[in-house]
Amino acid sequence: MSKDRDWRPKPGDRFIRRLPRRYRLRRVLGVPALFSAGYGNVGSSIYYALGIVALVALGATPIVLGIAGILFIFTALTYAEGTAMFPESGGSASFARHGFGSMVGFISGWALLLSYVATIAISAYTIPPYLGYFWEPFKSSAIVGTITSIGIILFLLVLNIRGVEESSRINILFAFVDIVTQISIIILGFLFIFNLDILTQNMFGEGNWPKFPDLIFGIALASLAYTGIETVSQMADETRRPQVRAPKALMYMIFFVLLIFSGISMVALSAMSPQILGDSIHGWARDPVAGIAASFPSEGLTAIYMPLVAILAGSILLIATNAGIMGISRLTFSLGEHRQIPSVFSRIHPRFGTPYIPIVLFCVIALVLLLPGFFASNLFAHLGSLYTFGSLLSFGFAHASILILRIRKPGLDRPFKIKFNVNIRGKDLPLTSIIGLGVTLSIWVVIMVVEPVSRWVGLGWMLLGILGYIIYQRRKGLFSEEGG
Repeated sequence: MSKDRDWRPKPGDRFIRRLPRRYRLRRVLGVPALFSAGYGNVGSSIYYALGIVALVALGATPIVLGIAGILFIFTALTYAEGTAMFPESGGSASFARHGFGSMVGFISGWALLLSYVATIAISAYTIPPYLGYFWEPFKSSAIVGTITSIGIILFLLVLNIRGVEESSRINILFAFVDIVTQISIIILGFLFIFNLDILTQNMFGEGNWPKFPDLIFGIALASLAYTGIETVSQMADETRRPQVRAPKALMYMIFFVLLIFSGISMVALSAMSPQILGDSIHGWARDPVAGIAASFPSEGLTAIYMPLVAILAGSILLIATNAGIMGISRLTFSLGEHRQIPSVFSRIHPRFGTPYIPIVLFCVIALVLLLPGFFASNLFAHLGSLYTFGSLLSFGFAHASILILRIRKPGLDRPFKIKFNVNIRGKDLPLTSIIGLGVTLSIWVVIMVVEPVSRWVGLGWMLLGILGYIIYQRRKGLFSEEGG
């Protein structure tokens, strides 16, 4: 059967009657569009990750963010090689399917779906505190804040079902404005706030350094700072020359994200104690960048940056919430296309031409995750650890897939190939993927041990998915065909 006959509409396409028979997603995206979409997801996490990490890591926050930054570099390199080899939607699920087979590919994709759901919930949950600059109950009232977050997800659910298209130009504009704003905050912070003695005291002073288990848990949570690294891979289907442009966009992301996170974290701990930074009720845990703006000694600067940060953070986080929904639609379509989940998840709305079933289903799950926000003050940390459960698992599969593909299929065309290889039994294996796999799985085990909510919810999610996969495969007679 030809490729044209096998083709089915991709998520995000908007269909009208009398479409040409050979209609496909257009490859129109370049490096700026890829970078801006990726940065819009990864960069948005600065608006909440700093506070979540400070909840447990206290004064060690800059250090654990730096350690997580190294892991981010290793993971970005893995995704660069994988995306260049397989320029298709699916990300780590695609890499695992090519490397290990259908079942492992599904498990990786199912873990990634959990991280997308958590991303939707945590991004929406963080918007109201920043808008609290304009109306204080957004920040101070758990009821108002949670209702607002739920309303945001419902609003985006409707928009995505109706098929509102993503505009790369708007993403580029927001990414540019955000980078300029963040860098200006860092520069002004170093000019007016940064104090080495205060920073040292807030990091290493009595009561500010975390206990060892909290330090390790902080490193695990710090991976939240790099939410959305999958975005570039998920958009490969729509990219011109993805084998070249996707790795380049990932390299730009590495530079800007590490620069901004390192600068913001040091300025933040010069502006406030780790206890205030990590206080989600009376402090700045849910809106740490606003806390920095509020600490400027000049009333003029504060008057400029407080509303600017509120508007920009709300906008970037809204885009990140929407990107999580779009990522789910792309991923579920890819899984359905490869017969890893029932075809109903790939069903297109007859009027709007969008994959409405997964959009509704996973948005409802995100809403359920937000319900404890009405009465639980620690929801913020639970959402963060739940995200890391899914994302670290999918990152681990990505590293493992690159390694197994180097062993099993060394002759594959690799337009981007990771350097720093070690030769083991005649196979060149990337050292960054080896270290990345070991560290990622170690941190994932820490999450399992110290965070009961993410442990039971995460394991329950994975068990439900695997059982569903087995039942579906057996009913369709695909186990013998796919090898499980």
